[in-house]
Amino acid sequence: MAFIIVVGVVLVAAALFFGSYNRFVRQRNLIDNSWSNVDTELKRRYDLIPNLVETVKGYAAHEASTLGAVTEARSQAMAQTGTPEQQARTENALVGSIKSLLAVSEAYPDLKANTGFLDLQHELVATEDRIQAARRFYNNNVRDYNERVQSLPTNVIAKLCHFPRRQYFEVDEAVVTTPPSVDFNS
Repeated sequence: MAFIIVVGVVLVAAALFFGSYNRFVRQRNLIDNSWSNVDTELKRRYDLIPNLVETVKGYAAHEASTLGAVTEARSQAMAQTGTPEQQARTENALVGSIKSLLAVSEAYPDLKANTGFLDLQHELVATEDRIQAARRFYNNNVRDYNERVQSLPTNVIAKLCHFPRRQYFEVDEAVVTTPPSVDFNS
């Protein structure tokens, strides 16, 4: 009878171990998949930037330093293949340079009225929204996974099977455009 109890306890413990292990694997794969969604949206933004730079260049050719900063930040962000924390640093620099580029456009009324520029600007804002949604989904998956990595008794399995904590993808605020102001008093 004692043998049956011991075998039963071992089988239950094994089932719990393997169930927890498999859940870690599913969560890790979900995190990797959600990161690929973030990466897809970032690449979409990278593809929009050259068109935006070329449009601004046609109207504001003497803003070469701003245009160069955007191009350089884009190149660095595209080349980054490190951790989400490293990627966030390059993305923050890119977003800052895009904001500077959009601020330059405020000084050029013809550029602000250009439909091509407006379309690119709207597409960029829509892409930023998609990046933020993908980032939130990724970070939620990381949070759930990290809670399991740090909680008892699953932290023992995480340590034994080498499931380390994952990093969040934290970025500064996204590129946004301000809606045009309307003054009916003029």
